[in-house]
Amino acid sequence: MRKPKKLPAECVSVTYDLEYGTDTLEMHKDAVGSGHRVLIVDDLLATGGTAAAAARMVREAGGEVVGVGVVIELTFLHGRQKLADTDVFSLLQYDK
Repeated sequence: MRKPKKLPAECVSVTYDLEYGTDTLEMHKDAVGSGHRVLIVDDLLATGGTAAAAARMVREAGGEVVGVGVVIELTFLHGRQKLADTDVFSLLQYDK
């Protein structure tokens, strides 16, 4: 998944809300199919908007999100709340 116009093949997209506007993620149309099990991995979990949008896109493509793994989680921004139905793992957590 990438920001718009970064991927070379036909894509599907999802637009999601941020605190200060909206953003969009794209994924190759054939990247995820029915029955695929997907682990979403990112560098940072802050408010959870990007991870929730990625999970939504996987589910809409017929895939199953088995978890979200991040390197850093900013717990004071409560991003896990947007991923309440998803197993989330973070290597480092910052409380402030």
